[in-house]
Amino acid sequence: MSMEKIRWGIIGTAGIAQQQLIPTMIRARNAEVTAIATGSDIDNARQLADYFEVEKAYDSYENLLDDPDVDAVYIPLPNHLHKEWTIKAARKGKHILCEKPLGLTLEEASEMKKAADEEKVLLMEAFMYYFHPQHERVKEIVTSGEIGEVRYMRASHSFLLPEEKRETNIRAAKEKGGGSIYDLGCYAIHVIRNVLEDEPETVFVHGTEDEKRGIESSSIGYFTFTDGKKAVMESSFDMTNRNEYEIIGTEGRVFVPRAFRPDVQGGEGLVHVTVGDTVRSEAIHGDQYRFEVEHLSEAILNGDEGVVHTLENTLDNMRVIDACHRSIKENSVVHCS
Repeated sequence: MSMEKIRWGIIGTAGIAQQQLIPTMIRARNAEVTAIATGSDIDNARQLADYFEVEKAYDSYENLLDDPDVDAVYIPLPNHLHKEWTIKAARKGKHILCEKPLGLTLEEASEMKKAADEEKVLLMEAFMYYFHPQHERVKEIVTSGEIGEVRYMRASHSFLLPEEKRETNIRAAKEKGGGSIYDLGCYAIHVIRNVLEDEPETVFVHGTEDEKRGIESSSIGYFTFTDGKKAVMESSFDMTNRNEYEIIGTEGRVFVPRAFRPDVQGGEGLVHVTVGDTVRSEAIHGDQYRFEVEHLSEAILNGDEGVVHTLENTLDNMRVIDACHRSIKENSVVHCS
């Protein structure tokens, strides 16, 4: 592909598209937004297109997928629609950035990967936090041996979703893939696997049920690993904002208080390292949404398979999410393999 910029189409007018991804694509050096589609309200798509000076607005996702001027699509639809529209986009030869979680089950995500492989298009799950450089720094610190041997990791992601807002919020709608694990726990699980560079052997998850809606509104999961280290994942709609993780070693600890949303603090990540009585803090800056978009756009431009956030990684994460849901249902320890 000789062009310098990937021409993106946006499937849906979700808040994250308006607040994060469209502005990001405008900032990115190798991306631009060519079209925005809505499933129902064309006025909404036109308003957005006008606001962001985007050339085209479509009144259906299909029409956007038929546009030869669109190279790749971003899918911020509700979780239960990810599979359908990712596969449709792949069949039209479009590369895809799809919001997390990629599917509702490992089986769904595997079907999506299969479609992308068959059509030879790139598909990446949008875990933007992964592209912030603070996590590579954490891995360096851990690998250096500064905190000794890692024994335990805890990752927590929560925000309060008040009862009166649950009626209308898709995060609380069971039939749309609602629940705190799909929305927040997926990050905590991902960062545990990513930073420890290891897959959990077993999970045991206690979920708090929102009985009115049939979703778990909070979950606490206990993970074991073959080498004896442990991890805990916490996700919740029932308590205040947290997006953090800590790693405890035999000689020290690392605490990351802005793990998933450093963009809220202007992109500034923080890493606190405690060894004995000494505390060191490092501020690490990065535009995680931009790095995500530029990375996938670059891979598409180069026609290579070098996507760092691989589909194998995504499928491994989905496998653990499946195990977590099974553990809640069975109220028992579940093996992840």
